[in-house]
Amino acid sequence: MTDLLRPAAPDKKTERAQRVRRGAARLRLLAWPVYLGTLAWYVDRNGLPYANDVVFCCLIGALVAAAVHSGRGVRGSLLVLRDWVPVMAVVWAYSLLRGYGAHTPWPVRFEPQLSIDTFLGGGETWTVRLQHWLHHPGRPQWYDYAGVAVYMSHFFVIFVALAVLWRRNHSRFRRLLAAYVLLTYLGFLTYVLYPADPPWLTAQHGDMPAVTRVVQDLLNSSGMPRAGSIFENGSQFANDVAAMPSLHAAYPMLLAVFFWAGASRPVRVLLAAYPLAMAFILVYGAEHFIIDILVGWAYAIGIWYGLCRFLRARRAKRLRLRAAGPAVRP
Repeated sequence: MTDLLRPAAPDKKTERAQRVRRGAARLRLLAWPVYLGTLAWYVDRNGLPYANDVVFCCLIGALVAAAVHSGRGVRGSLLVLRDWVPVMAVVWAYSLLRGYGAHTPWPVRFEPQLSIDTFLGGGETWTVRLQHWLHHPGRPQWYDYAGVAVYMSHFFVIFVALAVLWRRNHSRFRRLLAAYVLLTYLGFLTYVLYPADPPWLTAQHGDMPAVTRVVQDLLNSSGMPRAGSIFENGSQFANDVAAMPSLHAAYPMLLAVFFWAGASRPVRVLLAAYPLAMAFILVYGAEHFIIDILVGWAYAIGIWYGLCRFLRARRAKRLRLRAAGPAVRP
C-alpha cells in the first residue's frame, strides 16, 4: 500500500526532456549577453564596424541572438542564415565588381558634372561656396560632427531597416531587398559605363579650386583610424571614380519613398530630412557633385515605383488567371 502511494520516479525520457528545457532556458538567457559581449570585444580590438561584411555579420549575430532569446533556437537561427547569407553574398559580389569598375576602357568624366554644378552655384560650385562659408580647418564645428554621423549612417541604416522588416513583415522585407539590390547594381552598371570624378578628385587634378574632404579629415583626426581607413586603403575594392550616381544619396531616398505611404507626420519629417542631410554633407564634404545626388535620387524613386508597378501588374495577372481558371477547365 505504501508503495502505491509513493510518487513514481520520472523515466529517462522525461528527465532528458527536462534537461533539454533547462538548457534551452539557459541559452535564451545567455543569447544577448554573449552577442553583446562579443560585439564589445570586437569594437575594443578593431573599432566600430563599417565594412559591409562586418556590418552584416553583426546584424546576422543580432538576429540569431533574437531568435534564440525568443525560444526558436536552432530553427530560428537557420531561418536567419537562409535569408541573410544570400544577401551578404550579393553585397560582397557588388563590392568586388565595384572595384573592377575602376578599370574601364572609357575616359573618366568630370566636365559635365562640374559645368552643371557651376551653373547651379551661379558661377562657382556649391562645394566651394559651402566650404568657404562653413569650413574651419583644424577647428571642427558641430555641423561637421553631425555630417560625419549622417555620412557614416550609409554603411548600416538600410541594413538595419531590412533587419527590422525581416522580423516584423517578411513581405515588405523582400520588397525593400529587391529595390536595394536593383538600385545597387544599376549604380554599378552606371559606374562602369560612366566613370566620374568626385569634387575632391577633380580639385586634386587642378580642374576646380582646392577643397577639403571634410569627413575624411575629421575621422582621421578623431582617433578613429579604422573609420578613416575606409577612405584610404580600408577596402581592396575601393573605386574613387564611382561617383555617378551617388548611392550615398540614393539609399536615404529609397528609404523615404519606401516608408512614406504608411508613415505618421513626425516620421515623414525624418524621412524627408535624412536625404537632405545626406545631400548637404556630400556636397559640403566634397564627396559628390549636386548632379550625382539628383541622379541618385532619380534612380531610387524610379526603381521603387517601377518595382511597385511590376508587382501590381503581376498580382493582377495572377488574379485574372485565378478567376478564369474554372471557366477554362474542360
